Amino acid sequence: MRLLISIIALGVLLSSVRAAEPAAAPSGAPAAELSISDAVILGLVEGVTEFLPISSTGHLIIATHTLGLESQQPLTGRDGQPLWYKKPSARNPAGEPLTPKLAADTYIVVIQVGAILAVVLLYWGQLASMMQGLVGRDSAGLRLLRNLFCAFLPVAIVGLVASKWIERHLFSIGTVIIGLVGGAVLMFIAERRRRHWSGIGREIKDPADLYASQALGIGLMQCLALWPGTSRSMVTIVGGYFTGLTPAKSAEFSFLVGLPVLAGAAFIKGLRSGPAMIEVFGWANVLLGILVAAVSAAAAVKFLVAFLTRQGLTAFAIYRLILAVLLAAVFYL
Repeated sequence: MRLLISIIALGVLLSSVRAAEPAAAPSGAPAAELSISDAVILGLVEGVTEFLPISSTGHLIIATHTLGLESQQPLTGRDGQPLWYKKPSARNPAGEPLTPKLAADTYIVVIQVGAILAVVLLYWGQLASMMQGLVGRDSAGLRLLRNLFCAFLPVAIVGLVASKWIERHLFSIGTVIIGLVGGAVLMFIAERRRRHWSGIGREIKDPADLYASQALGIGLMQCLALWPGTSRSMVTIVGGYFTGLTPAKSAEFSFLVGLPVLAGAAFIKGLRSGPAMIEVFGWANVLLGILVAAVSAAAAVKFLVAFLTRQGLTAFAIYRLILAVLLAAVFYL
C-alpha cells in the first residue's frame, strides 16, 4: 500500500518541522495557532482516509491527539477576556468557553468539503446522469439517484438524532480501537462471501441495477459508521459486496453516497460551531486543509478502485488490525 506509506512518511516529516515554525501574532490573528504543517497533516489524513476503508474519523482522532489539539483549556482574547462558544445565559449560567478541542473537532469535519469536491470532479458523469434522470432523460440515472437516496436516508436520520451524544461519548482512542477490529472482522467475512459469489457469476454490474430495498440495506449498514473507527467507506463497500456489486462498483457507490453524507455533516457542524472554529484557528488554514484534502482524496479514490479490483478488502482489514494493536500498545499498555 504505497500511497498510505507515503502519506504516513510525509506526516512524520511535517510533524518534525512543526516546532521550527514561528508563531504568527499579527493584529487580528486567530485565538490559537494552527500551524501550516498541522493543517497539511489533517488535510492529508482526511483526504486519504475518507474513501479508503480504514476510518477517516478514527485516523483524525489519532492525528488531533498526536498534534496536541485536544486541549480543553478555555481561550482568551488579546484583552484577556474569555472567548465564548456559547455565552452565559439564564438557561446556562456557566456558558461554554472556546477551546482548541472544540475548534479541532469542527475543523476535521469541515475539511471534508475537499473530499466532496474530489468526488464531484471525478464522477461528474454519474452526477450529470442523475440530473438527466430527474427530467426524464436517463432512466439509469434516475434509478441511481433513487438508490443513493435510499442509502442516505437511514444514516441521515440516525446521525441527526445521535450526533451530539456520539461526539460526547464516542470520540476516544478506545472506541476507535473497537471500531477498527470490528470492521476488520466484517471485511474478512464480506471478502470471503464476495469471492464465492464472483465464482458463481452472481455479481451485479452497476449500482443503478440495485433494488431500492438493497440500497436501503446499505444505508442501514452505513449507520454502523457513526461509531468512530468503523469507516463509512468500509461499511458501504461491504454493503455493496453483500448485494452483489463488484469491488469497483461497490467503491463507486460508496463515493457517491458519501456526497450527501459528508456534505450534510459538514453543513451541520459548520452551522453549529463553524464561527467558533474560525475565531480559534482563522480562515487561512481552514482553506488550506480543504485544498490538501481535495488533492489527496482524488489520489486515494483512483488508488482504491484499482486496488480493490486486483486485491479486494483483505489488505485493508489486516492494516486495521495492525493499527488497533499499535494503538492499544501505545495508549493502554
